[in-house]
Amino acid sequence: MDKLGLIAGNGRFPFQLLDAARAEGLTVVVAAIKEETDREIDARAAADSGIRVHWMSLGELSRLIDTFKAEGVTRAVMAGQVRHTQIFSSIRPDWRLAKLLLNLRTRNTDMLLGAVAKVLADEGIELISSTHYLEPLIARRGVLTLRAPDEAELKDIAYGRIVARAIAAYDLGQTVVIAAQACVAVEAMEGTDATIERAGALMNGLRDPASTLRRTLTVVKVAKPNQDMRFDVPVIGAPTIATMVRAGASCLAIEAGRTLLFDAAAIAAAADRAGIAIVAE
Repeated sequence: MDKLGLIAGNGRFPFQLLDAARAEGLTVVVAAIKEETDREIDARAAADSGIRVHWMSLGELSRLIDTFKAEGVTRAVMAGQVRHTQIFSSIRPDWRLAKLLLNLRTRNTDMLLGAVAKVLADEGIELISSTHYLEPLIARRGVLTLRAPDEAELKDIAYGRIVARAIAAYDLGQTVVIAAQACVAVEAMEGTDATIERAGALMNGLRDPASTLRRTLTVVKVAKPNQDMRFDVPVIGAPTIATMVRAGASCLAIEAGRTLLFDAAAIAAAADRAGIAIVAE
């Protein structure tokens, strides 16, 4: 039986990919990151002999390679977020990762994961697209909710895409939050949901309730200009819609063909209940 290595971060992404790979009859060897992966992965392995889990620290690149080699893995996929703030944590890199970090010009996502992918390739392990088994989950073009963006939201989307693509080109983040064609929040290390929450807090903190400007928020999430589909692919799930509701956001714009929607029906239903418009272009 063919094997697939799964480098699992946090969230539901690893489980979505795990289900898709098992549906195709693949044995999945999971490299579960102690600092990130949900312990539910152990229960999944206990119930399915086609899943094997190996726990390791984020800094153990050599152990990752040795584990995949011992299991006969020649193809692997990354799924799930690894918080960018982990690079400032107390994690101790092994000699291989330390060498890699010392040779990086900058410590952004593309540079770091691209270097890890090269090390894996040099060891005979090909890192494939994280969407390879999840094509049905990729956002289709068009309005994905009952309500389409209104004229004001369309203006915010157009401006937001300019800003978001600019920051994405520097691998700083993929999300911006706009109100009345003004940038309220820009994503950095904190992640999409935290960026939306920060924007909501800023708008809710305005003292004067009267304003000549519309205060509803539009969230714009993009892929990087040269998005490497092997890692850091834009992902939207139902929790993002819940965060938007709390923050007072009324519109979400994403990129068609380059964004994964985890349970598109649930996302659309939650957005419709809240009167949120979602559009993919």
